Amino acid sequence: MNIIINIIKGIFIGAGAIVPGVSSGVLCVIFGIYEKLLDSVLNFFKAPLKNLKILLPILIGGGIGVLIFSNALNYLLYNYPIQTKSIFIGLIIGTIPKLIKEVNCKETFKWCNIVYMAIALGVGIITVILENRINIVIDEKQINVIYLIISGVLMSSGVVVPGVSSTIILMLLGIYSIYLKSVANLYFPFLIPLAIGLVIGCLIVMKITKQLLNKYYSKTFYAIIGFTLGSIFVLIPEINSVLENILSILGIILGLIVTI
Repeated sequence: MNIIINIIKGIFIGAGAIVPGVSSGVLCVIFGIYEKLLDSVLNFFKAPLKNLKILLPILIGGGIGVLIFSNALNYLLYNYPIQTKSIFIGLIIGTIPKLIKEVNCKETFKWCNIVYMAIALGVGIITVILENRINIVIDEKQINVIYLIISGVLMSSGVVVPGVSSTIILMLLGIYSIYLKSVANLYFPFLIPLAIGLVIGCLIVMKITKQLLNKYYSKTFYAIIGFTLGSIFVLIPEINSVLENILSILGIILGLIVTI
């Protein structure tokens, strides 16, 4: 039963990870498997069969989600952006009380944790503003293998840390447009070095995140909650009428109901 549930979670993570500005980490937090995935990846060789049992269904589900539902999600985002984005906002908001309850069950609540959450939320909002204004482009001739590996390492923080968008990191590095073109055309001389850096970076960022969770659990998790809340600002739809306002509110309510 757990395998089927993890495949379903993987499907949603795979499908939802293509939503602009929403990191895979946010979706893992929403489904309550963020810490479990960190442990399974970092301690894989200590108990390979046990960890494979956790990771494989999520990876299979993720692949299914990307292949089958990514087009459907793109269709919904293009044709029904207000409803689709509002449902995601409802999902994120609906998850926060459960996350806070889980953290407070493990450690006594301290008001300073709110400060960490507020700082992370502020960083999330700033990244949204930057994403809308930054347009750095580097000449393709200036890009080499070392630069791409370093870019992949930096990009990994957007994959692992909830609420940190990989998009803005690639924009700051000036390779976002080239990245999109390379993915569309499966240009491996660009994608392979980037993927190597991404794997290296993910392992490093996961290790750091796990250490922080071990030593400063509540502070780190409240910061993760702040980053997760920050992703809402990427999803806020453009609303131009009363009807669109009503549709947005209904979408948020539907997202909250699904979470419950």
